[in-house]
Amino acid sequence: MMPDEIRPVFLKDDAVMMLDQRLLPGREVYLEFTSAQAVSDAIRDMVVRGAPAIGVAAAMGLAVSVPASAEDPDTFDTAFEGACRIIAAARPTAINLSWAVNRMRGVYQAHKARGVPAVREALRQESQAVMDEDIGMNRAIGKHGGALIPDGANVMTHCNAGALATGGYGTALGVIRGAREAGRKVKVFSCETRPYLQGARLTSWELVRDGFDVTLITDNAAGHLMATGAIDCIVVGSDRTAANGDVANKIGTYTHAVLAHRHGIPFYVAIPTSTLDMDCPDGSHIPIEERPKEEVLGFGGQRVAAEGVEVRNPAFDVTPWQLVTAIITERGVHRAGPDGYDFRI
Repeated sequence: MMPDEIRPVFLKDDAVMMLDQRLLPGREVYLEFTSAQAVSDAIRDMVVRGAPAIGVAAAMGLAVSVPASAEDPDTFDTAFEGACRIIAAARPTAINLSWAVNRMRGVYQAHKARGVPAVREALRQESQAVMDEDIGMNRAIGKHGGALIPDGANVMTHCNAGALATGGYGTALGVIRGAREAGRKVKVFSCETRPYLQGARLTSWELVRDGFDVTLITDNAAGHLMATGAIDCIVVGSDRTAANGDVANKIGTYTHAVLAHRHGIPFYVAIPTSTLDMDCPDGSHIPIEERPKEEVLGFGGQRVAAEGVEVRNPAFDVTPWQLVTAIITERGVHRAGPDGYDFRI
């Protein structure tokens, strides 16, 4: 299976279809969702995850939430705005969620005077455009970022920023794919990514399917491998990047960035510009989601922790811009100035 064939979310008739990522790599099951509440629950429950893929799912969820008919315009407006609020509240950290909801709000307002059928069609087309544009941005990220990866490099990545986390192709994995498409040989080290094991379950699944040489490591093995020269560079994604270049990504990313800085290893972040939050001045303003304690207490229904223990389960951490070698977007490779990143240039 090539990356373009991995479809984490798509429209089918009047339903949003999602590959249930909770079941990977064991089973490939698509679930059907036909309401804003169902799509919101699916995002919250990690059926779909990854900031760009969440944005696509949100847009498609709003496309299917508009009723087939509505006689009262006020009722129509109330229903759509309610759907927007329900989906926007699903998860707090990924900026693509609110970005997609606001984009769909604009389309709704621009077409609602034309009647229900026109609104439904416009929303449907826009949600497809959100996905198509994301794939295009990811391919451009892959081209720009792939040029940074040396031939024969050992590249480490954390969590899953591949086709499963996007409309398709991937951001961090897009860079790795872009390097290979440019003719470079690449070996990948995938961190398991506790506690939800996105690296073990999802990144490894994608890369094995795509024919890469991939090695799975525990998160706490990364420092040892950096210290012994086994890692040449690190590429990760981001769920929200502040205006100054501070990066919110899966918990553990900050630890890897500190270790990379200590050992002089390039630390790259690959994002579409839809993940930039230019209204957020720095990482201290990024909301950090706390996930359920059950994710830490055990896995797959099997408890591993002692009864009575307390749990903290932040899903993300913030890496300061000073630890980021470059941020790769579809526009090119951005490098920091003395006061941080300037994405306007």
